[in-house]
Amino acid sequence: MHTIMKEFIFLVILSIMVACTGQNKVEDKNVAIPHKGLVGGPFENGEFMYIGMPEKINAVDTSAAWNLNGQKLLITGTIFKKDGRTPAPGVILYYYHTDTNGLYAYKKGLDERVRRHGYIRGWIKSDENGKYAIYTVRPAAYPNSNEPAHIHPSIKEPLIEKEYYIDEFVFDDDKLLTSAKRRAMENRGGSGILRVLRQGDLQIAEHNIILGLHIPNYPETEKNTVVSGKEIGEDVLSFTPIHAWGPDKGTKTCPICKYGRYHGILYFVGNHPDWSQIKKWLVYFESESTARKHYLKTYLIYGNEQDYESSERMKQLEALGAELRLQHVALTFVPSFSDTASEINLNQINPAVGNTILLYRNSTIIDKFLDLEANKANFELITKRLNETTNNYFNLPTPSGVE
Repeated sequence: MHTIMKEFIFLVILSIMVACTGQNKVEDKNVAIPHKGLVGGPFENGEFMYIGMPEKINAVDTSAAWNLNGQKLLITGTIFKKDGRTPAPGVILYYYHTDTNGLYAYKKGLDERVRRHGYIRGWIKSDENGKYAIYTVRPAAYPNSNEPAHIHPSIKEPLIEKEYYIDEFVFDDDKLLTSAKRRAMENRGGSGILRVLRQGDLQIAEHNIILGLHIPNYPETEKNTVVSGKEIGEDVLSFTPIHAWGPDKGTKTCPICKYGRYHGILYFVGNHPDWSQIKKWLVYFESESTARKHYLKTYLIYGNEQDYESSERMKQLEALGAELRLQHVALTFVPSFSDTASEINLNQINPAVGNTILLYRNSTIIDKFLDLEANKANFELITKRLNETTNNYFNLPTPSGVE
C-alpha cells in the first residue's frame, strides 16, 4: 500500500513539473520559433555575415565606400514582420557590394576569410520601429558582364536560429535589369528593386523588407484561407486593361507603367460584383483622388469572365462613370483575371473573391485588403494607410538618367 502511494505521489509531482516546464516555454518570448527544415534553405557562406560583426550594431550605417568618388546613395525603410504591417525591431541586416569599378575590392585589414565579399560591407539592426538606413555609394556592375549592379543582403532575426538571404537589391533604372530578369526574381523578403529619388547630389531609395516572405521553411504564424493578389512588399506587375472611363479612355494604358510613382489603388472586382458596394467604393475613391490630386491614381479593374463581351462591358462601365460623375477614377476591364493577352494573370487575382484592394507606392504593394466592405470605418482605414505612407521623401524628384 505504501509503495502504491509513493508511486502515485511521484507521478503527481512529475506531471506538475512537466506542466510548469511546458507553460514556461509558451510564455518565454525569447525562445526561438519552432519550425521544420532549414529556414531559407541552403545558404552558401552565410556564416560570413558574422565575421567582423561589431558587438554594437546601430540602425544607421555608413559604409566604407561613402568617401569614394561615385553616386552617393541612401537606402532606408522599415523591416516588417510577415504580415507586412507590424514593424520588426532588432533584426540584423548584413550587406556587401562592389565598388564603383564593379569589383569586390580588397583593402588592408580586411579579414582574409571574407575577401570574396570585399571591404564594402556592413551591418544595421532595425530600431524599435523597424527602421534602418544605409549610407553608401551606388555600386557598379561587374566588368564585361550583363548582370545588373546589385547589393547582397542577408537577414538574422532574433528568434530564428539561422541567417537567410533575401533578394539582391537592384536598381529600377539600370538598363541591364531586363524584363526577363525582373520576372525571374524570387521576391524573397519582397521585391529587391530599388527605385531611387534625388535630393541634391544624393540618391535615396525607400525600401521595406518583409520577413519570411517567400522564404522556404519559414515558421508559419497564420495562414489566410482566402488568397488573391501579390503580397505586401511585392511589385504590382504591369498589365494592360481596356479603359472604359477616365483620362485614358479608349486605350490599354498600363496603370503601373504610367502612374507608378506616387500612391495608387487597384480595386479588382471579379465574378461576383455587388454593384451597391462598388458604387460606394467608387464614390469614396473619387473623393480621395480629388483631394490628393496627381498624388493618387485609382482604378477599378473589372474581371468578370461570365457572359463577357467587350462592347457590352464598355457600355456598362461608361454608364457607371456617367452615373457617378467620376472625373478622376478610371474604370477599366479585362476579359478575365486569367487573361494572358493583358498579362493581368501575372498579378494572381482570385475572381471568386468579392473584391481585392491593393494599395501601392513606387509600384510596390504597401497594403492589401480582401472582401473589404464599403463603410465609413474601412474608408477611414484606407485614408489612414495613405497618410501613414506619405513622408519627407514623397515629393522628391526622380533622377533624370542612369548614373
